[in-house]
Amino acid sequence: MFQIEVSMNPETSLSGRRWHWLRLILFATITALLLWSATCSASIALLMEEPYGSYGAYNPTGHAAVYLDHVCAATPTQLRMCRQGELGVVVSRYLRVHGNDWVAMPLVPYLYAVDDLANAPYSPDPAKVRSIRIAYWQAHLQDLAPANKDGSAPMGFKHGLWIGLVGASYDRDIHGYQLDTTTEQDLGFIEKFNAGKNVSQYNLLFDNCADFANSVVKAYFPFTVRRNFIGDLGVLTPKRVSQAFVKYGRRHDDLHLSSFFIPQVEGRVPRSYPIRGFSESIVKSKRYIVPLVLINPTFAVAAIVGYLTEVHTGLPKNATVIDLRSLANQPTVTLSGSSLAITLETGGVAVDPVTVREGVTAGPGS
Repeated sequence: MFQIEVSMNPETSLSGRRWHWLRLILFATITALLLWSATCSASIALLMEEPYGSYGAYNPTGHAAVYLDHVCAATPTQLRMCRQGELGVVVSRYLRVHGNDWVAMPLVPYLYAVDDLANAPYSPDPAKVRSIRIAYWQAHLQDLAPANKDGSAPMGFKHGLWIGLVGASYDRDIHGYQLDTTTEQDLGFIEKFNAGKNVSQYNLLFDNCADFANSVVKAYFPFTVRRNFIGDLGVLTPKRVSQAFVKYGRRHDDLHLSSFFIPQVEGRVPRSYPIRGFSESIVKSKRYIVPLVLINPTFAVAAIVGYLTEVHTGLPKNATVIDLRSLANQPTVTLSGSSLAITLETGGVAVDPVTVREGVTAGPGS
């Protein structure tokens, strides 16, 4: 908050009317500067997350989520503007999470399943990842994922999909594509999504995580993703939404398109797989294309033609590599709007530990 003190000498003071207008001009100038600062620093990032595990091996389309650096979670299903020092929220559509269509998670728990970055491990094994997730569930998520009768954490496909809400960096690489937004856009998004019905609409083919990410981006920009009904059978995938998002950003220089890469945490956890589109998954996988040629050659040819004739928007390759764990014990920080560089809240001074890994080229798998 600005605080202005003016000492007036009766012999040298301005006349009452002139001093009144001077104060009005000064107030208007400060207000304009504050509004300009508020509207120029926010951003939206589309997160294209790689597939992992046995399910990801058979369905390598991955996951889509949206990161908003000036919007935060009052609860996992209610949004608000961030306060000073908060890093924003990741919003996405999930299956079998308390009947909700979308859930909002703070950035740090979403990536590492902890409240304090100092507690995020660097080289965990699967048992450590499981224990960290359960600890976070016990502290924060039992309303979304009620405990079993014996008090244990719910696990498995029917009740255990809450694990997708926290610790994403233990499972997979995450590619981010970012555009500038304004406070007005953030407020409009919050009002719209808080007022809407948050009831599960998940459908793997036509209302999946990519469809939801598309709806969030459309709340900010006049954004359109054309479905490929030949190659992709009309299924919207994280890669296709990301390509459209990047294409939109390249057409609007004022939105300052940038990219970043959050690598999967090192350790003994299984590695994620390269992300692919729907037709690309069929064409590039022997386990699909060979049986398909034998069983239904017409469909196989259609998938190949659809993939080959599709316009492929190249995604940025040289992305900034981010590891938020480097921020442990640093001063209060925030993620800046256009480049996801870490800056101090008071004045944009760069904090060195979270820069790129020298010589690393980060980009989505082909």
